[in-house]
Amino acid sequence: MTARRRVLLGLGGLALAGAGYAAGAFREARTQADTRLFGQAEVIGSRAGALEYAVAGDGPPLMMIHGTGGGFDQGLLFGAGLRRRGFRIVAPSRFGYLGSAFPDDASPAQQADVLVGLLDHLEIDRLPVVGGSAGALTAAEFALRHPDRCTVLGLLVPAANLTNRDPVAFTAVQRMAVDAVLGSDLWFWALARLAPGQMIRTLLATNPALLDQVDAAERRRAKAILDQIFPISRKADGLRTDGFWAGTPTTTAHDRIAVPTLILSCEDDLFGTAATARLLAERIPGAELTVYPTGGHIWLGHDDDVADRIARFLRAGETGFAKGDSP
Repeated sequence: MTARRRVLLGLGGLALAGAGYAAGAFREARTQADTRLFGQAEVIGSRAGALEYAVAGDGPPLMMIHGTGGGFDQGLLFGAGLRRRGFRIVAPSRFGYLGSAFPDDASPAQQADVLVGLLDHLEIDRLPVVGGSAGALTAAEFALRHPDRCTVLGLLVPAANLTNRDPVAFTAVQRMAVDAVLGSDLWFWALARLAPGQMIRTLLATNPALLDQVDAAERRRAKAILDQIFPISRKADGLRTDGFWAGTPTTTAHDRIAVPTLILSCEDDLFGTAATARLLAERIPGAELTVYPTGGHIWLGHDDDVADRIARFLRAGETGFAKGDSP
């Protein structure tokens, strides 16, 4: 056997071994994701089909509505700081995410109406509602359509098209790349491990350079948000409908929202939610606005600040709590 042939056979063997290792690692990642989600949520029936949710913590209830790529697990993660501050987090999975149905009408307004049934099921009269990213679309509709069930509205890095221009417009090449990733568990898993910084920039709209400027806990939170998107196949319908509703000119009558409202964003959010937050603050009567100079779309480095700001806003008066609860 020639030296060249031995080298080629050796390289071929390494390639096969590498492919086998990658396939095994991918299967293990799927198993771990399923294990992480197993038994953590409940499912009830609704007029739109299955509705999945989880509840964690003790104290007055607060509904945390997850963003794009999430599910109840992302809602619990977004609400972790508030849970540590004494709130009980109610975290639903929106239409098309994890165990929740994907009805023909998957609009934020329909989702808001369905969430009223969740409050009835949990025997909660009224509570604060916070929506992150695309979840802010549903949260705003909930406050508008059901002010008797919503004591306070929180809009966290809110996604919305308020100017008849999609604030998250991708180039053709970027769209092709995003569609490829969003259409394949394997592609997402591989890129999240081979190019996590690029994934944080593209999908989480956050400059990965910020990771070097925050503490270990915040780096773990960023990794958790990215990892929780996997398996993406269980969220494909939700991702697509979020892209549609976030990019479509809004029909939500924000000027008619009558509950106390707090809006939070970061100046360097690559999805442009700082500009959206300012416009919302102008439209929603009496809304309070805080924009942090850095943090990106996942408010990196400001999770404690965000939780403290929301908690202070709620505790400013008894209106922030469900009937019969106290801080």
